[in-house]
Amino acid sequence: MMEKPKEFKRIPDADEIDFLDREFKFFPSSVENPQALTPEQVGAFNRDGFIKGIKVFDEEEALENRSYFDKLLKIALEAGQDSYSISTAHLRHAKVYDLLTHPQIVGYVKDLLGNDVIGWGSHFFCKMPFDPKATPWHQDASYWPLTPTKTVTVWLAIDDADVENSCMRFIKGSHLHGHLPFKRIDDMSTVVLDQIVEDALNYGQMVDVELKAGEVSIHSDLLLHGSEKNESDRRRCGLTLRYCASEVRAGLDWNEKGILISGEDPEGHWANSPRPNQD
Repeated sequence: MMEKPKEFKRIPDADEIDFLDREFKFFPSSVENPQALTPEQVGAFNRDGFIKGIKVFDEEEALENRSYFDKLLKIALEAGQDSYSISTAHLRHAKVYDLLTHPQIVGYVKDLLGNDVIGWGSHFFCKMPFDPKATPWHQDASYWPLTPTKTVTVWLAIDDADVENSCMRFIKGSHLHGHLPFKRIDDMSTVVLDQIVEDALNYGQMVDVELKAGEVSIHSDLLLHGSEKNESDRRRCGLTLRYCASEVRAGLDWNEKGILISGEDPEGHWANSPRPNQD
């Protein structure tokens, strides 16, 4: 039986968001000698806000990841949850913990954030076949009680993701515009998230993030992104792995989600829970 996830306090509504004193700005990578990414990839991240199409797992390993998620999804659906409900999974499932701490992925993140890195998030975003819900244009940083905005997301393709089955879309360079105003969405019947940045295409060129299973993209927490509803007969699942520099501070008890995956956390701000025993 799937263990019930710990409930974390959510980010406040738009009219309350300023009660957390957060610093919203893009911090480009200052790593001079990247070890896992190429200098060109680091430059592209700084310029565009993302990099994509990086292969981490071969076909056999990608199939193993998919089979594992299939089992988690079956348990969640049988428990009355939906396909988006498997979140903060690294605190409950050893396999997800191992993905969050995967040396190749951590190497990429260190080239962007520096040596002192916290892994704090793991959420399966699974659009089922003919899923009617779109993901509106948004910035991740708007949802997270973290400061400063030194956070990146690694999006690991569990299934092949393409335009037909609603791959992610990025707005190239939008991370350089700082924190953008958004509107709250009251009717959640056709959307996954409850914020939308309107006129998103005014902030840059749209890029389709097509990935093969086992590949990753990496994007800044200030990059505008979203996806359409899935009108195909194929599922589209990705595992979002979230990382920040250890100097980042978390409100609303979100520090309890974080584990030290590289370097140091000098003040012991992050809970650094051990690898789960169960899977």
